[in-house]
Amino acid sequence: MDDIAGHADLADLRESDAAVDLSADKTGRALHEFIADMYPISRSITGEGTRRTIDLIRNYIPLTTCEVPSGLQVFDWTVPPEWNVRDAYVKNSAGERVIDFKKSNLHLLGYSVPVRAHMTLDELRPHLYSDPDKPDWIPYRTSYYQKAWGFCLPHNQLLAMPDGEYEVCVDADLAAGHLTYGDLRLLGRTSDEVLISCHICHPSLCNDNLSGIAVATALAQHLRKMELRYTYRFVFIPGTIGAITWLALNAAHVGRVKHGFVLTCAGDSGAMTYKRSRRGNAEIDRAWSYVLEQSGEPYEIQEFSPYGYDERQYCSPGFNLPVGTVMRTPFGQFAEYHSSADNLDFVRPAALYDTLTKAMAAIDVIENNACFRNEKPFCEPKLGNYGLYGGLGGLAAGDFQMALLWVLNMSDGDHSLLDIAERSKLSWEVTKKAAAALSRAGLIKQAEPGLTS
Repeated sequence: MDDIAGHADLADLRESDAAVDLSADKTGRALHEFIADMYPISRSITGEGTRRTIDLIRNYIPLTTCEVPSGLQVFDWTVPPEWNVRDAYVKNSAGERVIDFKKSNLHLLGYSVPVRAHMTLDELRPHLYSDPDKPDWIPYRTSYYQKAWGFCLPHNQLLAMPDGEYEVCVDADLAAGHLTYGDLRLLGRTSDEVLISCHICHPSLCNDNLSGIAVATALAQHLRKMELRYTYRFVFIPGTIGAITWLALNAAHVGRVKHGFVLTCAGDSGAMTYKRSRRGNAEIDRAWSYVLEQSGEPYEIQEFSPYGYDERQYCSPGFNLPVGTVMRTPFGQFAEYHSSADNLDFVRPAALYDTLTKAMAAIDVIENNACFRNEKPFCEPKLGNYGLYGGLGGLAAGDFQMALLWVLNMSDGDHSLLDIAERSKLSWEVTKKAAAALSRAGLIKQAEPGLTS
């Protein structure tokens, strides 16, 4: 396959046997160009736009398209009718399109029912949505589960609309069809799964939607080239109803999910944010907290709340899966949220790359975390006999020497490498390197299966 951006001169994420080039500039640009490819598509919780988006993702990873019929009961919800739009506009008395879906798909209220009518401005006004606090931007609004129609426009444009007669057209279908989502399973040595989820239902919104898709796709490409401990499940789903549907269809198997996170808002220039799972101290929560702390860069850890993205479905009490949320600036906390200003200029290649590399770092932690048992637990072994200690005394111990001592001391079969790294404040790489060296020397032995040393 081609690289993620679809250009032969950007080989950093190419599907081949070659190692992945994770240079910041090339990878960031490739991720941004992939977002640009998806940006014009009109998406919703169902419809052809969702299928087109999945088709684009399938250019880079072997995604399976799953179709769920309208009307299917999924817990307390019902899969809705499928919505597809051909055209939508408001014309003035001169026949000019003053609001045009073809210029921006944000102009149409999501899931608008079909309408063709002529009406006065006073009759039209209840169907017009604007944001006085952001008067130059088109807001993003939907009406998925109540029949309605409407148009979104900048507030300044609304204020400038003259009285008179307007022609309204929403050329759309709401009919029995399917809810569509994408699924990819990467097999590891165990059937225990890591769930990585992102929503694909928003139209032309780059940070809140497309950035998560791009990073998840690149992450899947990276993992396909690895020997994996866990099996990885990537789901690209419509928000809320998609996660509910996926859980309903997979309820018998979700017990395999041992770790997971939702990817969203992954491309703005704000600091990284991690929202904990409902459990609060799951291994994935600790892995992300540790990675962000070790980065030396600003970050925020949020406690779980039952409001946000699809983590609230995965963490509902009947499932209580260990699934957190990875983002940069949280939803609703950047001015551009759910508006036309969440565009290609708002997402940054460097930020996309940074989110990707931190996600890979967190995955490296859970892939390699395990408990060991010290094979010589009575006092400290003479490390020089094993080629693990320098012969010159009187010098302060470096990080690797300290990691050797920490791993030896805490390898009692109950403490994992992550426990040791957290307590010692040492980097994951040096902790992992020390464990590998001690294991090769026969000084520690894995207390549970699964470590790739």
